[in-house]
Amino acid sequence: MTHLELAADHGHRVAKERLDASPLAIRGLTVSYGEKPAVFSVDATIEDGSMTAIIGPNGAGKSTLLKAALGVIKPLSGTVTVHGKPLESARGRIAYVPQRASIDWDFPARVIDVVLMGLYRELGMIARVTGAHRRKALDCLERVGMGDFAHRQIGQLSGGQQQRVFLARALAQDADLYLLDEPFAGVDAATEKAIIDVLKALKAQGRTVVAVHHDLATITDYFDHVFLINVRKVAEGPVATTFTAETLQKAYGGRLATAQIEDLELGAG
Repeated sequence: MTHLELAADHGHRVAKERLDASPLAIRGLTVSYGEKPAVFSVDATIEDGSMTAIIGPNGAGKSTLLKAALGVIKPLSGTVTVHGKPLESARGRIAYVPQRASIDWDFPARVIDVVLMGLYRELGMIARVTGAHRRKALDCLERVGMGDFAHRQIGQLSGGQQQRVFLARALAQDADLYLLDEPFAGVDAATEKAIIDVLKALKAQGRTVVAVHHDLATITDYFDHVFLINVRKVAEGPVATTFTAETLQKAYGGRLATAQIEDLELGAG
């Protein structure tokens, strides 16, 4: 082989190794609601053990990208792998927290029953709940500060409390990869702190967290990686090098004032 062929072969092998190591790798993902694509030919390679924020303007396809990566929405094209394996064979390694607004909170279930739903793979078809299962569910509720609410009806809780319960359900799955869709939307400050503390603890354990996020002012405090999207991928990488005035301008255009972008960039520096 020539030097060029050897270099190309090495490059292909390095790229494949990076894909196989990624807890979530997306290639060529396109999703359309009608004629106009909501997400167009997007590639993403999430770093193992990272906390990644998916950001972009309203209508940029952030939640659509997350749902398509999970298989909740069927894409027109593209592939998704989890640690190098097809999504279909790796779902047990993923926990998902949907947008709170998408949940039917009138469903008659107690808080502990909602968390036990996260143990469906352990429970199997028989769904026989043991004392060990209940103890695990209660432990997850304690981790999000909701241990005293185990026997309340889920519909009786505040928005922030409901969000904590769904995070506890995700914790019960004991997953490698946690995907969250706007986890801080509409919650109080105490709940936001409780959620980010739990997510940072997951990262400290070597887990990977990916969250659709809208508050640019907290990016540098909450996340170490960022993925910018506006229908197409704009940029991805570490916050320190990717969360910049240039990438924000590309993603948001005129929707962010120049002064806002400069303030955010100063915060990242």
